[in-house]
Amino acid sequence: MPASGDGQQADLEPGYGELLWTPGPDTMDRARVSAYRRWLAAERGIEAADYDTLWRWSAADPAAFWPTIWDWFGVLGDRGPGPVLEGRMPDVRWFAGSTLNYARNALRTARTDPGRIAVVHHSEGRPAGSLTYGELAAETARVASGLRAAGVGRGDRVAGLLPNGPQAVIALLATASLGAVWSSCSPDFGPASVIDRFAQIEPTVLIAVPGYRYNGKEYRREDVAGQIAAALPGLSAVVLVGQAGPGGPGPGGFGDVPVLDWDAFGDAGQATEPEYTEVPFDHPLWVLYSSGTTGLPKPIVHGHGGIVLEHLKALALHLDLGPEDVFFWYTTTGWMMWNFLAGGLLVGATIVAYDGSATYPGTDALWQLTQTDRVTYFGVGAPYLLACAKAGVSPGRDLDLTALRGVGSTGSPLPPEGFGWVYDQVKRDVVLGSLSGGTDVCTGFVGPVPVKPVRSGIITARCLGAAVEALDASGQPVTGQVGELVISQPMPSMPVGFWNDPDGARYRESYYADFPGYWRHGDWIKILPDGGCVIYGRSDATLNRGGVRMGTSEFYRVVEAFPEVADSLVVDTGQLGQEGRLVLYVTLAPGAALDEDLTGRLRGALRAKLSPRHVPDAIHQVPGIPRTLSGKKLEIPVRKILLGTPVAQAADPDALANPDVLAHFAPSGPGAG
Repeated sequence: MPASGDGQQADLEPGYGELLWTPGPDTMDRARVSAYRRWLAAERGIEAADYDTLWRWSAADPAAFWPTIWDWFGVLGDRGPGPVLEGRMPDVRWFAGSTLNYARNALRTARTDPGRIAVVHHSEGRPAGSLTYGELAAETARVASGLRAAGVGRGDRVAGLLPNGPQAVIALLATASLGAVWSSCSPDFGPASVIDRFAQIEPTVLIAVPGYRYNGKEYRREDVAGQIAAALPGLSAVVLVGQAGPGGPGPGGFGDVPVLDWDAFGDAGQATEPEYTEVPFDHPLWVLYSSGTTGLPKPIVHGHGGIVLEHLKALALHLDLGPEDVFFWYTTTGWMMWNFLAGGLLVGATIVAYDGSATYPGTDALWQLTQTDRVTYFGVGAPYLLACAKAGVSPGRDLDLTALRGVGSTGSPLPPEGFGWVYDQVKRDVVLGSLSGGTDVCTGFVGPVPVKPVRSGIITARCLGAAVEALDASGQPVTGQVGELVISQPMPSMPVGFWNDPDGARYRESYYADFPGYWRHGDWIKILPDGGCVIYGRSDATLNRGGVRMGTSEFYRVVEAFPEVADSLVVDTGQLGQEGRLVLYVTLAPGAALDEDLTGRLRGALRAKLSPRHVPDAIHQVPGIPRTLSGKKLEIPVRKILLGTPVAQAADPDALANPDVLAHFAPSGPGAG
């Protein structure tokens, strides 16, 4: 594809591609990815003139690339004599004969600098606090001894129904130190949703809170914890973090399962760090779950070695994090970004755990936290940045953000307007990194690089070791065109499998059925000639109008630019060989009305900025847009509802953040399409 005169900007939609930040010589030289590139040349004889050359090598030769990550970071473990990589996707094996432990690598700073702050924690319901690396290691040792006494050993599962606080981090590390397997859900999950997840892995111990505070309100969860415990017959103990409310179960009785108090759990003793069980590279570390909006969530298993290598690479070489950084990402324990945040310990950073609403007591709550903790890297879901823009928040004007040097966005595509707001209202000299990846790999496939410019609406680059391609309808790689996002070479953080999927059939069906030999991720992507990327939304939620396919992100960009529109969802009811209706649902800002004027302006904007084919057949107002617990819009379940699937069968309400709004999308509902 011919490039335009300003350097590879051809075939971009209006608003995309404006240069917002360029790394100076000092930034280029200090970046960790530059130090890694220099080390490669000096120690391995691998010359890479720039990032793009480095990426091409890393993607084409994963068996050569990933050992350099182990060596450059000095991963603690035993590199065995076996080959780095055996087999072909999906049947691959990494680092045969090698052993290591995630917790040992995450707590290595406890030996070299035990007084450094490891975790800063905030909550709506408790005072702020912190733990040094030395204190974190000692607490991990204490809880590990308690788990061991409760019968937890290598390969056993420990489940956490916990908010994003220090206890969750400690419990993860304690579990991993034993070679046991961690899994967590946020306490705002419904009981059926938690049971759907935890019952699949049959945990030995459940660690839970009896209540939590969110958006200024208290929520008691003793009954939920009791229902969950009753549905997990293999439990040997429940550990409560916090006191049960009046009349609730307390230590000594939780049905037939002993209930222990977190503060008294384990032997405090004199241990300064846990005893680490060294495990094979692909030994299960944790189980994450797909959204589970329809059917049982997929229990995705990641291994110790793959996560250690991937998170070291992603956090240090792409986010440019190190020991001097304070790393924050707004997340719950039910989203993979919590696991990614915990990975900050691998690079010796201080991680900030926040338990509460992002907008309580005001929309700028997270920016206030950033000022208080002198956060250097601030991460959120894209909708939060857009909400701040709509609310007129100006953190750069109102707060001291001198420490901030990076902003991360994920969860959904960040449109150019979101990029512009960050550079206009947050800070001019930050590196804005839009990432896209997923729970499936617990990382990003595409994301920021501190040695490349930031351009409006564009994800900077394909990540090292991620052989990302766009395939057209015939399965051929394309550049400058929208195609299916696929991975053509294995990555070590790809799942070691699904739990209870012994022959791998469910795993293969999930990623490899459509394009044999490729991992199909389910997103639309355009890869630009210079390596930049644009994500257009889920490929299974495509708008196909008159043969013109479009991802939903571009539609939302137009609609949600209207100040009257707080949120939106669009559904194309077309089926194979049959044109359907295009239905737009909007949630309005306070004081706005869906009158003829607003409807006409919406239609006009969509006609002018997209095409006449993309003017909705109907526009309806609804009280809320249904989202998963991790914030993703439910386009596909709503489409099923419009095509006749009963609401109760279209989506699991316990997997949704706001299940009550689904009824408004039924044919007879208030927002009927």
